[in-house]
Formats: sequence, structure tokens, C-alpha cells
Amino acid sequence: MEDVKIILSALWVATELSYLYGDVLRILSGDSVKMLSGEMQFTQAIWLGIAVLMAIPIVMTFVSLTLPYSLNRWVNIIAAIFFFCFTLIGLPTYSSAYDKLLLIVSMGFNLMALWYAWNWIN
Repeated sequence: MEDVKIILSALWVATELSYLYGDVLRILSGDSVKMLSGEMQFTQAIWLGIAVLMAIPIVMTFVSLTLPYSLNRWVNIIAAIFFFCFTLIGLPTYSSAYDKLLLIVSMGFNLMALWYAWNWIN
């Protein structure tokens, strides 16, 4: 039988990589400069919030391998639902095709994590 802990951990790595790849492409294309030059002022609190959000999939990589079954299952379910909804809400705000593609891919990883965690029987 497949080890669900390893699968969940790999899904969180894949999720984070899709976010990071989007960030790299945004920087290389110049889209990040356009986003940052908009009307919104980025404070230290906003940057901290962004850092916390992006740290969650990284932490989930480790947590998925180490937490006991029951807690692990529910933490993965909650985190996967949260990131799926968060990405779905933000999806319309991105105009580039590469961003939309990578966000849809990350949502696919979230759905797979949700499915594996939900169907996980110890």
C-alpha cells in the first residue's frame, strides 16, 4: 500500500514549487514590477502575512511526515481546503496565462491532498 504520509508531503512540495515557479516567471517577465507599482502599499505586516502564507506548504511538507494519523489527516484536510479556496478567490486577479496555469495546477495538488487525506484509513 502507498504511504499516504509521503504522498501528502510530496503534494505540498509540488504545491510550493508551483507557487515559487510562478513568482520566478513573474519576476523574469516584469509582471511583478507592474503588480508592485499599483495602488496598494505593501507594509511590513503585509509582507509578513505573505511570508506566513507561503511558509504553510513548507511546514505541511514536514508535518505530513511527522504528525500522528488523526491529527495529520485533519490538518491536511483543513490546509488543502484553505489553499484551494484562497487560490480560487485570487485566480481572477491574475492576468497572465502562465500564472493562471500554475495556480490551477496548485489547486489540482490541493484537491489531490484533500482526496488522499479524506480517504486515508489508518
